[in-house]
Amino acid sequence: MRVTFCQGLLSGAIVLNLLILYFVSRAQQQMMEKRKDFGRGSRRAGLQASNLAGGLAGPVGGLAGGGGVAGPEGNGRGPRVTVLLREFEHFENYVGEVARSFLRLRPELPFLAVADTLPYPPLELPGGGGARLLVLLPSPDQPPQAHRPEFHVQTEFVLLVPDGVELEQGRAVERLIRELEGEGGGPVRLVAAPVQARSAAQCLHLRVSLREWTATYAAAAAGSSGSVCTALQGDAVVLLRSEDLFNLSAPLARPLFPSLFVQTSLRGWKVKLLESPLFSARRRPLFSSAHNQWKADSGRRAAAGRLMRGFGLKRLLLPDGKEQWHGCGKETERCFGTVRDDTPDYLYADRWTPPCCLRALRETAKYVVSVLEGSGVRYWLEGGSLLGAARHQDIIPWDYDVDLGVYLEDVANCDQLKNLDAGSLVDANGYVWERAVEGDFYRVQYSEANHLHVDLWPFYPRNGVMTKDTWTEHKQDVEFPEHFLQPLVPMPFAGITAYAPNNPRAFLELKFGEGVIENPQYPNPGRKRLDRSRKGQEGAGYEEGLTPSTPVPPPGGRKGQDRSRL
Repeated sequence: MRVTFCQGLLSGAIVLNLLILYFVSRAQQQMMEKRKDFGRGSRRAGLQASNLAGGLAGPVGGLAGGGGVAGPEGNGRGPRVTVLLREFEHFENYVGEVARSFLRLRPELPFLAVADTLPYPPLELPGGGGARLLVLLPSPDQPPQAHRPEFHVQTEFVLLVPDGVELEQGRAVERLIRELEGEGGGPVRLVAAPVQARSAAQCLHLRVSLREWTATYAAAAAGSSGSVCTALQGDAVVLLRSEDLFNLSAPLARPLFPSLFVQTSLRGWKVKLLESPLFSARRRPLFSSAHNQWKADSGRRAAAGRLMRGFGLKRLLLPDGKEQWHGCGKETERCFGTVRDDTPDYLYADRWTPPCCLRALRETAKYVVSVLEGSGVRYWLEGGSLLGAARHQDIIPWDYDVDLGVYLEDVANCDQLKNLDAGSLVDANGYVWERAVEGDFYRVQYSEANHLHVDLWPFYPRNGVMTKDTWTEHKQDVEFPEHFLQPLVPMPFAGITAYAPNNPRAFLELKFGEGVIENPQYPNPGRKRLDRSRKGQEGAGYEEGLTPSTPVPPPGGRKGQDRSRL
């Protein structure tokens, strides 16, 4: 068969392209191999040419665990454990003494002190290269690995020790290793030993719900051979595998234990707390003056607040029943910005309304209801607020405001509402009453700074139908028969008793569609849909947000179209 010029040209082009593709792929493969070799070389060689800072009594930077005398646990293989001290104060600490106590009995174990910034006064670390300092703050003249702890730990395990702890039994480290290795591949990924003469270490159960922005701590019962739980409280020395530690998103964030156990509990890991102390603390108290103790406590509280806000945890429930809040308040802005398309920003992050915002909404709703009732204004739970009351007697967990309907003719009875045409009103309790700019309705804000709010929607009767002169774009904003309000009935809602339509199921199905109580959905499913597959993964709070807690009257009255739900 005769080959034409065009066919030959095409064949040549194909062969040329194949050759180009071959050489390009070879070049990419070689480049990837060089990068791998460089990474392995970086971890082996460390940062010998990159001193992180000068003027310290001990060496700075370098690798922990690259060599050294084989210890009892190493059987000639080199050290298996790096001792790491993270929690200490610059203004007063015993880091040098801790390092010396470990290196005296176990000189082969690398000791690494880790600080956010260069400590001042400088640390007095022992010489000989066994103890080193790692500064986490990046420097513009250093390579990135100079400040990343995973490049400075080359051992199989990491031993996290608090300041002031001393090693008195050389075999204590092996005991922890045996305990951890004895757990095999189970959920116990950390082993801890109490510290003698310090605050007693206590095992806790920790449940973290990122969706609810909440961490709940509860005391755990001790077992016959120690406690297995998900968090610790008090002073302890903790052993875990280096791979596990550096697979956490923030492995050495401070405060160390709260940070560590929030992350490990979310991964389903557990910690085993041994009964007998294996380490001692001669320094008690740790600080020599009340002033330094106050400085340390204040710094720890500030660090805990930054940590929890960074993790998106705004509410902590403590074992003693107390609460800690790290979210918005009356003097701060609310936790989310302007809501667009009926979908607040936190829903896109698969979270619900922050608990501090729900708390502010409950307070505002309680206050507004008391004012309306004291003024003789007839009101009722409306829209999503009635839906939340019907489901579980509270605000819907992802809702961002409270809605109340009011009789327009009663507005004149309320001093806070009747003169709002002249502008907004800040009352004696700091609540802001105003006409809403979005339409012909009223709004009560939590404060001038925090714009969480209750909306008041005025209706008036006309031929037996409750109506308005202006309407919003919300599909549930429709007319309805007045007989739903004759009479109004009390209904539990957000910690108070509020008035509601006398047939809440029929009222809600008129506005939202049939089955709305049993079939929750986000307000704008076109933008973000509720993931029902997560049912059971978030604990009791998730179920409360989806299912009614009390029976609701059976359907009745007119049925509306299938409108947007909450």
